[in-house]
Amino acid sequence: MPEVRLVGPNGEQVGIVRIEDALRLAQEADLDLVEVAPQARPPVCKLMDYGKFKYESAQKARESRRNQQQTVIKEQKLRPKIDPHDYETKKGHVTRFLGQGHKVKVTIMFRGREQSRPELGFRLLQRLADDVAELGFIEANPKQDGRNMIMVLAPHKTNKTKPKATA
Repeated sequence: MPEVRLVGPNGEQVGIVRIEDALRLAQEADLDLVEVAPQARPPVCKLMDYGKFKYESAQKARESRRNQQQTVIKEQKLRPKIDPHDYETKKGHVTRFLGQGHKVKVTIMFRGREQSRPELGFRLLQRLADDVAELGFIEANPKQDGRNMIMVLAPHKTNKTKPKATA
């Protein structure tokens, strides 16, 4: 482009200048001419130290990654013909995971003839969801995936603050 809108090193507007003048000003100030808005008409360029700019933007990106919360997905596997005591044990694990603020992926594994009765697995997953309804909700409804049926439970928002206070 023959002309650019120039912004000074301290953020002040210089105005619309020819590209040669902008490059000369950058050399005189021992700075770089960086195009910050190429889609604008005329394009916006700024006088800055490009190395410092790259360093600061990398620092901001690192800080934002540090502030992101990692979602942990725990998995619990069940069988359609599970014993009542085993079910209670597995339900206890799911309750503990949801209480800690983690998502839980519940998988029911079908073997042999059990694959012809997916409603057994569906009923079991619904029962589990109803049993832990005060701690979490169904994020992904039960769906058949080959030999497995999968459902994802997520904790209610209020649960995430409790375990940190007690821990």
